[in-house]
Amino acid sequence: MKYFFLIYAIVAVSVVGIFQYRGHSFNEPPIQLLPDMDDQDVLKAQKQEAFFADGQGARKPVAQTAPRGFQADGKTKLGGIPEYEFSGGTGYYFTGHIGDYFGTGMPEELKLTAENSRELLKRGEERFNVYCSVCHGKSGDGAGVTSLYGVPGIANLVSSPYSQATYPDGRLFEVITKGKGNMSGYGYNVPVRDRWAIIAYIRALQTARSAPYELVKDAYEAGKKEQEAATSDK
Repeated sequence: MKYFFLIYAIVAVSVVGIFQYRGHSFNEPPIQLLPDMDDQDVLKAQKQEAFFADGQGARKPVAQTAPRGFQADGKTKLGGIPEYEFSGGTGYYFTGHIGDYFGTGMPEELKLTAENSRELLKRGEERFNVYCSVCHGKSGDGAGVTSLYGVPGIANLVSSPYSQATYPDGRLFEVITKGKGNMSGYGYNVPVRDRWAIIAYIRALQTARSAPYELVKDAYEAGKKEQEAATSDK
């Protein structure tokens, strides 16, 4: 599995070399090893279609479905989360931008205090472990499970290029939302507030990595004991 992608690339290039590529002149339809949904059974809007008993190509939504933003009862929540938390808002909280630039720092909309900041970090840790750690690793060093299978370009989030000084929080927010390189966007999966929680946790990982041992000694020792206790229970 480690060299799967390399072997796959070699085979793909060989096949393209033998069968040529899309765009070349053919007398017959080209061979499509990966159609990528090029050919779909779709109908033009307002066109009649004999396939359906009523002859109408335009169809009503499937029963029991609720398109986002068009719930019949006017509700605007998806799984208990306000719909605007996934998209559609403006300003720094929803985009990561302040004018034409990336902003930095936690948005005012989070209404952070000394009491609830810890809660936000815990939420960020939880969401990071669910969505991010498989690639970036639980410590953010880019050594997640996917790195064992040769997936390239995984960012080491605790390295200096991704520090707050060189990589603003707003830029992190946009990458989480829209994706970058091999990483898909999570704008449709992770609510806005959780994206900021993940960013806060990433900053905490960076601080912990660069902090002097004396400042993190107590937390390190407590975590070590917790791990040892969990191991001994198994």
